[in-house]
Formats: sequence, C-alpha cells, structure tokens
Amino acid sequence: MKLTVNNKSYDLDVDPDMPLLWALRDVLKLTGTKYGCGIAQCGACTVHLDGNPIRSCVTPVQAIGEAKITTIEGLSENTDHPVQQAWLEVDVPQCGYCQSGQIMTAAALLEKNPHPDDAAIDAAMSGNICRCGTYERIRKAIHMAGQPLNKDV
Repeated sequence: MKLTVNNKSYDLDVDPDMPLLWALRDVLKLTGTKYGCGIAQCGACTVHLDGNPIRSCVTPVQAIGEAKITTIEGLSENTDHPVQQAWLEVDVPQCGYCQSGQIMTAAALLEKNPHPDDAAIDAAMSGNICRCGTYERIRKAIHMAGQPLNKDV
C-alpha cells in the first residue's frame, strides 16, 4: 500500500483491511494519533484525509487511495498552528489524551469556517469526547484560533 502522510510518501506492507490508525501508530511510529474507542465514537483518532477530519480507527488503509493524510505531527512543524497556539494560550488540556483528535477536528473546522459561532463549533466538535470536560476551554480556544493571535498579550 502506498500512503502520503504529512507530505511524505510511504510504501507499506500491511493488510489492506488494517485500520489507518494502526498503520500510523505501529508501522509509521506516528503515535500522536490516539486509540480511544475503536468504533469511531470518541474522536481521539481523528486525522485529516485531504483536509477533512476522519476517524482513523475505522478507516481501512485500502480506502485511502491517493488521498493525503495529515496527522497531528504534520499539522505544524513547531506547534505553531493557530489552533495549537490557542490551545496553549487557553490551557485547554488536562489529561491531554483526546487533544490531538480535538485539535485536528478544530483545525478542519476553521479551514472551512474561520469564524464559527458557538453552534457551529458545537456541531463540528460533537463527535469528540473529552473525559476531563474541557469543552468550554475548547470552544474558547477555537474562537481564539479563528482570530489573529495577539503575541503582545
């Protein structure tokens, strides 16, 4: 199987039915994408497929085709993506386990809608579960990331 992950091309000798999550974590050693539930209900495994958020735990490698995959490791080189910066500014994570999936979903939302209202944020993020309950901070960080970050504050 040939995959393009974070703008790099890989030839993988894996079962075509292998979930993308395991190809990323076990074969490519990109462990930022997390396993949460295995049934596409929690969002911890969210990556981008041609810019759209998908659940990698239920997406077989054979379904990827020519599409480009972006993981949390490929979102930015130096944690300087606006969503990552807002996450730090607002101090969103507690345990942090769900955060790569949350960030990937938020980044995809802001790519399509740079200034979402609360309802749009809630709709986009509804499939991402945070067991620590940081939803208010997540929403605040998404609003912040939709605005130019003020480095002087």
